[in-house]
Formats: sequence, structure tokens, C-alpha cells
Amino acid sequence: MAEAFNDLTLSADRAARYAEVAAEIAAVLDGEPNLTARMATVASMLAASFDHYFWTGFYVVDPAKADELVVGPYQGTLGCLRIAFGRGVCGAAAASGKTQLVPDVHAFPGHIACDSRSASEVVVPVFGPDGALIAVLDVDSDRPAAFDETDARWLERIVAAAFGR
Repeated sequence: MAEAFNDLTLSADRAARYAEVAAEIAAVLDGEPNLTARMATVASMLAASFDHYFWTGFYVVDPAKADELVVGPYQGTLGCLRIAFGRGVCGAAAASGKTQLVPDVHAFPGHIACDSRSASEVVVPVFGPDGALIAVLDVDSDRPAAFDETDARWLERIVAAAFGR
């Protein structure tokens, strides 16, 4: 019972921190039209705000290859340069248009180990104002099961506010 209470408290604390960070991101991005600047700012502010984040960044839909993601602005160790739609957690999010919440990346079919220290991951599709997929936001942790529905829902809100949908 105490463990369930601690989980609820942690989730509530995390949600409160996400609410603060979301407001801070919105204030910083206000009036900035450049997509790269917006992505760099979101990645930087999220990475600096949460201890359980190990790698935070964007993979952008390549305009020359509409079924491939190319690394965009990020914070962390070296990222994969390109990821095909449908491959790994990021590719699954891009292909499905749905958030991927993965407590154990090593158990995810086709996981791409850009950094072998990654243990869990959440990836959120990023849609532009016209509803087209423009990128995915990828957040990794070196801790197993570091992310929950609180992380997923708040990251979805943050990218929707920052990128238009």
C-alpha cells in the first residue's frame, strides 16, 4: 500500500513539474517561428528539468526521404543519424503516429541501440499545424521503466503546444 501511495505522490510531483516546464517552454517559444530553434529549445529545457532523462531530442522527417527520420536538435550522447519508419521505437512512433512508451527497450522488437546505456524510452510523434508528421520527440533514460503515462501525456501536450497540433 505504501508503495502505491509513493507512486501516486511521485506521479503528482512529476505532473506538477511538467506543468511548470510546459509554461516555461511556451513563454520562451512565444513569437519564435524557426522550427529548429523551437526543437533545440524544447530539447534543452526538457533535458535540464528531469533527472530521469538521459537523451532528449528530435528526429525530423527527412524532406528528401519521406519514410525516414534524420537526427535533429538533441541533448545527450551521440544519436543515431537516420531511422527508417517502422524501425525501432522512433520508427514505430513515426509509422503509427502514436506515442510509444517502452519500459524496457531491450525487449522492444527491432530496438535500435544508439547508446547501449538506454534502458527505457518514450517517443512522441510531432505534428505540424497542417496535421502532417514533422518529427518525433525521443526521450531515453538509463533507468528501466523510468517513464509512465504522466511523462507520455505531458510530452504530448508540450509538443502539441510547441509545434501546432
